[in-house]
Amino acid sequence: MREMLAAFVSRVLWGVAKKPARRVLVASCNYSNDAMFEIKKCDLYLLDEGPPLTAVLTREDGLRYYKMMQVVRRMELKADQLYKQKFIRGFCHLCDGQEACCVGLEAGINPSDHVITSYRAHGVCYTRGLPVRSILAELTGRRGGCAKGKGGSMHMYAKNFYGGNGIVGAQVPLGAGVALACKYMGNNEICLTLYGDGAANQGQIAEAYNMAALWKLPCIFICENNLYGMGTSVERAAASTDYYKRGHFIPGLRVDGMDILCVREATRFAANYCRSGKGPILMELQTYRYHGHSMSDPGISYRSREEIHKVRSKSDPIMLLQDRMVNSKLASVEELKEIDSEVRKEIEDAAQFATTDPEPPVEELGHHLYSSNPPFEVRGANQWIKFKSVS
Repeated sequence: MREMLAAFVSRVLWGVAKKPARRVLVASCNYSNDAMFEIKKCDLYLLDEGPPLTAVLTREDGLRYYKMMQVVRRMELKADQLYKQKFIRGFCHLCDGQEACCVGLEAGINPSDHVITSYRAHGVCYTRGLPVRSILAELTGRRGGCAKGKGGSMHMYAKNFYGGNGIVGAQVPLGAGVALACKYMGNNEICLTLYGDGAANQGQIAEAYNMAALWKLPCIFICENNLYGMGTSVERAAASTDYYKRGHFIPGLRVDGMDILCVREATRFAANYCRSGKGPILMELQTYRYHGHSMSDPGISYRSREEIHKVRSKSDPIMLLQDRMVNSKLASVEELKEIDSEVRKEIEDAAQFATTDPEPPVEELGHHLYSSNPPFEVRGANQWIKFKSVS
């Protein structure tokens, strides 16, 4: 009898050991399905009411947001490493610290909506659906990159995502044009048009505001205010740092861009405003980048290490979400650590692919100039060398 009991216990323990650790962990914890949180009130301009002051976060959404922000953070840190190892060349602008912006914006719109952004685009590329390996492979100039290795850091594209644009502020009129197409098609879709505080002083942005307001285009103009345009603080560059009021005749709201729930609720509010036919709206996301402007900028000649450390310790978007989820029993510390481990492995696998995938051959240099066109010859830099363009 004693031997039978021992054998039974052994089989039970062996069965438990075979189960994935996460399943055992989830089964042993009594998690909440959702929780409600108070969020910071948005500053409003030409609006009678704004986004709600509370937000409901489900366990499922919370885990998804957490993983997405961790992926963006780890992907950018890996890009930093690959750049220093000279696998990545040229311009490279990282967005670590601003994860709540790209993930929160995507959480507030539909997959069928449209997004266009500046050269600090890696996070938005991921939230729009591009796999990490295709992003890192594009950064290293490989065939498996999302633009076949010919776009690089500033020129990545996906379905309903129009880049990644290298010219400061140039994407804003383009975004207004995408919004015009949405209105013309009558499909109830909107366009999110992102730009930085450094680009906010450009004349072409004021022109885009004017046309969007005249034609009541479904466009959300989004200023990601990370406090520095390259190495110049907003106070030294702008006569008015109230970027959410810069539309003058366009309503605006200023949002805590370090809180993913604030960003999500504000985006939903702005999206509903645009879909109702009222025209464009302006959002200012107050955020912060941990890296310098680009990889050539150490980021500490115009701001102190203490300033960066203070933001990291008190306002880090991943830390804020983690604390909320753990304190409200939406997740445990152990479960989130397991997600962290999964993300690290995903990033390492993507980096391995990005450094071993072959580069595109020279013969493909002229490919994909047009989306649909018969093959034709393209003259290269040397007029005696010609390439064939294939769509």
